[in-house]
Amino acid sequence: MHSGQIVLAPVVSEKSYAGTSEGLYTFKVHPEAHKTQVRQAVEELFGVKVARVNILTVKSKPKRRGMFKGTRPGWKKAVVQLQPGQSIEFFEGAQI
Repeated sequence: MHSGQIVLAPVVSEKSYAGTSEGLYTFKVHPEAHKTQVRQAVEELFGVKVARVNILTVKSKPKRRGMFKGTRPGWKKAVVQLQPGQSIEFFEGAQI
């Protein structure tokens, strides 16, 4: 897989934007990606140095609307911490 297939999208939430001040950035990643692949993909795509990568799996949730039952799909999330003094400009100008 190449970098564009590993890092799928940034996670847009208040909690993820609060972490940008400490150099923490949150991304939705490919379900089969591991920490080394995520580190290399972020470094290649954004031209920064990564200090640490934490990966967690968001479990699927059962949902119900009236008598119809279903589930929300699960996905994989990566929290990337950059070296001090580095930032990703993609997140800097965003407003919630």
